[in-house]
Amino acid sequence: MTATDSPWAVTWETLPWDSHGSALPLSRAQRSAIRPTYEAAIPAAIASLDFAVDPDVLAATDDARAEISRFDAELSTLLPGTEIAPLAAVLLRTESASSSQIENITARAKALALAELGVAKYGSNAKLVAANVDAMNRALKLADNITPTTILAIHDALMQGQEQADPGRFRTEQVWIGGSSASPHSAAFVPPHHSRVVAAFDDLCTFTARTDVPLLAQSAIAHAQFETIHPFNDGNGRTGRALVHAMLKQGGATTRATVPVSAGLLADTDSYFTALTAYREGNPSPIVARFADAAFAAIGNGRQLARDLLDVYQRWSESITVRRTASVWRVLPLLLSQPAVTSALVQATTGLSQPAADNVIGQLREAGIVTKAAGAQRYLVWIATDVTKALDDFATRARRR
Repeated sequence: MTATDSPWAVTWETLPWDSHGSALPLSRAQRSAIRPTYEAAIPAAIASLDFAVDPDVLAATDDARAEISRFDAELSTLLPGTEIAPLAAVLLRTESASSSQIENITARAKALALAELGVAKYGSNAKLVAANVDAMNRALKLADNITPTTILAIHDALMQGQEQADPGRFRTEQVWIGGSSASPHSAAFVPPHHSRVVAAFDDLCTFTARTDVPLLAQSAIAHAQFETIHPFNDGNGRTGRALVHAMLKQGGATTRATVPVSAGLLADTDSYFTALTAYREGNPSPIVARFADAAFAAIGNGRQLARDLLDVYQRWSESITVRRTASVWRVLPLLLSQPAVTSALVQATTGLSQPAADNVIGQLREAGIVTKAAGAQRYLVWIATDVTKALDDFATRARRR
């Protein structure tokens, strides 16, 4: 049986194309490419489809899942005397940033920290990545019950303020990937007609509830099916990668932290997109293998980030000379998870009074732990540059093959 004969392969339907529906000015070449009909994909129904992935690929996913669980457990021992929350927040932010970067939405760590704080000027990309952090948080909170409503809520958080994306709603028009914006005739892939989205998505959510499929393989296939359905006007890739983390948490692979799988995908996005194409042609093994490889790469990079942040924390600890009961020790873990802070944020997070919070920031400044953020701002914002450097170093490593 060839890949295209596989029950996993998309099939195609011929649909009419209204060439008069676009107000875009077209070149002669664009006009000549337009036909009265086009081909749109019909995704396979996978809810109860027999599972078919190469045995060696499945073995790799078993090893990767075990490594994910080990990494998840390790994090609770890395910062003695503190809780896991700082590192968990950092890893979630790095995953969100990497997932956005796959879509060519890039923001440095300082810009993202300022965007999340919401009291400073920042670039539009940083704002988009900050929205992805919100979407990831929502995905993990809703992980116990993956339904169409869950996914719509994730998309709503991701695309807030971007009305062209119709946040939190399935698309109501034909979309396509690549080619010309004038018509789908030169597209690299044409997802299903919007009338098929709801039924295909119900089928996908039923698949995510299966317990007879190895978890990482199931997550990779669910992601590929999501991208094939392409249920939204925009934000499909980032929402689809958030789904992976919801499934890993639902399946018990992660309990404390987010494994930055997208950072593993970043090293070779070409093979990631090639694997998605292979999936649509009926072969799920390449996308499963790509996710297994990405998990190993992400964990290696994540461990290095955790070590870098531990080194930062230890250097900070050596530079603080006040007694261990002083309030400043309560703020150090906060700087790991949120490297841009204001006095108000310190107060809200720790319960300190304004004078006490201002005093702590003064101590951090004297120790060289924070510096004032450049630029005109309504509030004084302080940056822990050791942390933003560690995060930027993580991003640089993620892009290396």
